Amino acid sequence: MNAKNGHTIKPVLHRVETHGGHIEKEPEFKPGQSNFTAHAINLFRPWQSLSLSARRIGFAVARRLAQDGAHVIISSRKQQSVDQAVAKLQGEGLSVTGTVCHVGKAEDRERLVATAVKLHGGIDILFSNAAVSPSFKKLIDNTEEEWDKVLNINVKATAMMTNAVVPEMEKRGGGSVVITSTIAAFQPSSGLGSYCVSKTALLGLTKCLAIELAPKNIRVNCLAPGLIRTSFSKMLWRDEEQEEMTKKTLKIRRMGEPEECAGIVSFLCSEDASYITGETVVVGGGTPSRL
Repeated sequence: MNAKNGHTIKPVLHRVETHGGHIEKEPEFKPGQSNFTAHAINLFRPWQSLSLSARRIGFAVARRLAQDGAHVIISSRKQQSVDQAVAKLQGEGLSVTGTVCHVGKAEDRERLVATAVKLHGGIDILFSNAAVSPSFKKLIDNTEEEWDKVLNINVKATAMMTNAVVPEMEKRGGGSVVITSTIAAFQPSSGLGSYCVSKTALLGLTKCLAIELAPKNIRVNCLAPGLIRTSFSKMLWRDEEQEEMTKKTLKIRRMGEPEECAGIVSFLCSEDASYITGETVVVGGGTPSRL
């Protein structure tokens, strides 16, 4: 058993090429097993710089998967964010590397996949967390340019990133994709209409991809965080008075933590979830979550 999360570990040996061109053996992740010596791509939100206090969901997921034994490749639009994240996690003794990737650019997506394959021999897990929210206004006031930006990054790029990893997952007999939506996909927030629409679209994307990729032994699920204590939600907990007001709106009277989302992603990529695909798991403290 893995002492950190209780998942059963079943290592299988295979051969890979390391940085220096030497050949060595290491455990291989097999879909349907909970062997977390996997090769995972973790996409940070490109519109946010990384907080080293780990107040980012993407960062928490990268840490958790690496703690579970995965070789994690993180990416962000900004080199500084990548460097800070890698330094922090490598300092904890975790197998983490990173590269710059703007998920809206095909060449960046291709380079990200190529990097993962070169470093670790394949890809078993994709955690897709990139998103933008370019405006705060009513839907009827959104410009065509704003609509294009939010849909291109939040929806199209998510689909294209998944498409990019599928061939590599097929080579390894399958894999797991986790897409990040939000509770706002079910309960829209005023002023964030286009963002909410894009995140609702990801619920449908998850269902469609799950059906198409099931014959390839690739599972696709969705994470929908509620009010999680990150910088994105800081306006709701910026001081003690505001935080107390926010808590009163929640069934569980506290903010969620990024690590609670990371635990769900860990589960969805494990053997314990081997019969789960096309589902959205809401981590929202009891916030209503039905369309």
